[in-house]
Amino acid sequence: MGLFERLFNKEKTEMKTDKQLLSSIVEEEDEWQEIAGYTPVESTEHQFVSLIATAIAAGDQPESEFVIKRISKRNPEAQLVSVIATSIASADHAESQFVIRSIKEKRAN
Repeated sequence: MGLFERLFNKEKTEMKTDKQLLSSIVEEEDEWQEIAGYTPVESTEHQFVSLIATAIAAGDQPESEFVIKRISKRNPEAQLVSVIATSIASADHAESQFVIRSIKEKRAN
């Protein structure tokens, strides 16, 4: 294979490898379901939270107006799982910091 073929034929080889990777991702998504980190707030809490948030945001400008589009709270299940996982992981490395990017659960068939 020549130099020009190596440079200009990469697109064809990358497209073939991407198709193989996508099929494995689709199979994995069928098996696992992601748990949301945040859940919507119930209607009973919506007014109380929006009043506090707008009061803090307004500060010294009482004439300002705010529109709250969405209020969410931490998902207690995701919070519990992340605390347990980081506690286990930090047993060996107490001074480390961890970031949980996603939490998934296996779907029951």
